[in-house]
Amino acid sequence: MADFEIERDVVIEAPVDVVWRTITEPDQITRWFADLVELDLRPGGHGYLGFGEQKGTAILVEAVDRPSRFAFRWNRPQDKDPTVDNSVLVEFTLTARGPESTHLRVVETGVEVLAWPDEDKHSYTEDHNGGWTACFNRLAALFVEPTAG
Repeated sequence: MADFEIERDVVIEAPVDVVWRTITEPDQITRWFADLVELDLRPGGHGYLGFGEQKGTAILVEAVDRPSRFAFRWNRPQDKDPTVDNSVLVEFTLTARGPESTHLRVVETGVEVLAWPDEDKHSYTEDHNGGWTACFNRLAALFVEPTAG
């Protein structure tokens, strides 16, 4: 089986409850991830993520374990509601690293079972590994103190 692993980690210089709010509250999510966010933050809740000129995607919340785990499904084709058969699971885990630091990990699973050609799966995997890197860089930058110059 081909490798469709999508995983990224970042250490953020902020308490875990602050990072939790930043990845689960729509007005905070727009600061580092999507341009438009609608989110019913409960298991089974629905939402929407819009990305600029690109078409957005519906999401389905799978898990909300404050402040350690948040998971949702999203999919292509983007005009269908996500289900186990047509979507990828995005799972964030947060671990406190002392009182002022948080380890954040994102893992996307399920690409291998989608009814797509392997070429599309590889493209998705590459795009999302790069995308999560950029998003996590923006997220971490929100908590960096500006230096006096």
